[in-house]
Amino acid sequence: MKKFTLLLFIVFSHSIFSATKITETEKLYATCKVWGFLKYYHPKVAGGELNWDNELLEKLPKIEKAQTKEEFSLIMENWIDDLGPVKEIAPIAIPKDVKFFDKNFDLSWINSDKLFSKKLSKKLKFIEENRFQGKQFYVEGKEHVKNVSLINERYDHPNFEDKNSKLRMIFMYWNIVEYFFPYKYLMNQKWDKTLTETLPAVIKSENQKDFYTAMKKMVSKMDDSHTEFFMYGPTLGEGKGRFFPADGKIIDEKIVVTEILGDSVAEAYNIKIGDVITKINDKTIKDLISENRDLICASNEAAYLDKLAKIVLMNSADNVKVEFLKDGKYETKEMIWFDYHESHRNEFKKGAQKKKEKFKLLDNNIGYVDMGIIKPKNIPAMIEVLKDTKAIVFDMRNYPLGTFREISAFLNSQEKEFAIYTRSYYGYPGKFIWEGETKSGSENKDNYKGKVIVLLNEKSISQSEWTAMCFQTAGNTTIIGSQTAGADGNVSQFDFQGFHTLFSGIGVYYPDGRETQRVGIVPDIEIKPTILGIQQGKDEVLERALLYIETGK
Repeated sequence: MKKFTLLLFIVFSHSIFSATKITETEKLYATCKVWGFLKYYHPKVAGGELNWDNELLEKLPKIEKAQTKEEFSLIMENWIDDLGPVKEIAPIAIPKDVKFFDKNFDLSWINSDKLFSKKLSKKLKFIEENRFQGKQFYVEGKEHVKNVSLINERYDHPNFEDKNSKLRMIFMYWNIVEYFFPYKYLMNQKWDKTLTETLPAVIKSENQKDFYTAMKKMVSKMDDSHTEFFMYGPTLGEGKGRFFPADGKIIDEKIVVTEILGDSVAEAYNIKIGDVITKINDKTIKDLISENRDLICASNEAAYLDKLAKIVLMNSADNVKVEFLKDGKYETKEMIWFDYHESHRNEFKKGAQKKKEKFKLLDNNIGYVDMGIIKPKNIPAMIEVLKDTKAIVFDMRNYPLGTFREISAFLNSQEKEFAIYTRSYYGYPGKFIWEGETKSGSENKDNYKGKVIVLLNEKSISQSEWTAMCFQTAGNTTIIGSQTAGADGNVSQFDFQGFHTLFSGIGVYYPDGRETQRVGIVPDIEIKPTILGIQQGKDEVLERALLYIETGK
């Protein structure tokens, strides 16, 4: 009897100690992964036969009680079984013209023995192999470009006093990025790790602002200059603000005034181009650079500093303390910044700005084109004036207005491919396919024979970068400037009740597969503005371009 009792004790003890303990974060991480996977893969869920949000909200209390991997896995297994049988259709034939881009794709987590039982892993793998092949219920590819668009989603606020309601929102958004963001593989931090870091903050959040701040921090980890996250609501302090009367650029951990936007306001406070700002509300620019890193999403440092400058030159306070450095001395001004969008429009006129010309002749028979204001209808006149110049400078430190086709036909002697794309493959969520190409130019013996110079900087984003790729096919093109924003491709936008967000929707690459995302368009000659140059009224990037035209170096 004693031996039998001892044997029972050993067996019982073994079963207790062999069970794998699982933390709350691990459970929620695994639940998010499984819930998102089933949302886009399981025939009944992806086909829209179930209210998948409610299913999650019903299961979360049970999941919270699970203490071990085995208990958790059993809940997941029963959940999948309750969905009903999945018809075996494997192997699923892939169309012959489909060429997969797999750098984003990874379902290896299905086989995690730390989180899942073998039985659960087997069920998940079966669903992958026999995945839904109809029209997705929750997502669709936009016409033509095919970047992801949401349909049949809940767009309302979560209940900020309900942990599970908040988790539903995080799970939903995290999985959109997991399966449909083309550049996930280029993030500095693995998207899985971002989820595990975000979950505790979401659970801890007690109100709307705390919750959306946690979400904003999660989104910032996407490392995509297209990505923005705007929070709505009277308590959030976003969407409305007061503006400094000038634009500025961060150089050497200071903000340098580069353009006057509100002449009367700037005059009242004696603000001039070249003025150097060292502090805003007693915070140094260095401090602001540091403390905003997890709140701003950018592909690279140049884009981050450009976004930051816009943010810190806007403030919701009635009075803003600004410290300037002038002639070696520090001076602090108590300023009233103005609401450009509402009651102070007349005080924020742009009369101080110089009138810009769409194109012009510079000295020494050099043409100049402002790509930010010239339109397709202006191109014939531009060609007529600049066709016999020895060089044309296309200033793309801005956002072009769709003129690539007309200009490339003028620059190129023949049609050339300049970009290829990856797009979401909705028959196998998480996978992307190579699809489509864009060509520029045409057979043209009278094409432009002079030097083609393209000026770029951190303000060159998306269409600017794409247009630069187009102009590079001319063969006589030189890129001059600094790193661009590194975000190319059409944008996917999502508008919810509490926030609006967007990210790059398709992948854009050179024809040989080289990336532009995060890298940007690499300049042939790198040159950046300096504080002294701005104070002296110089355009150092343009000056460097003119020197290159004359000397060839």
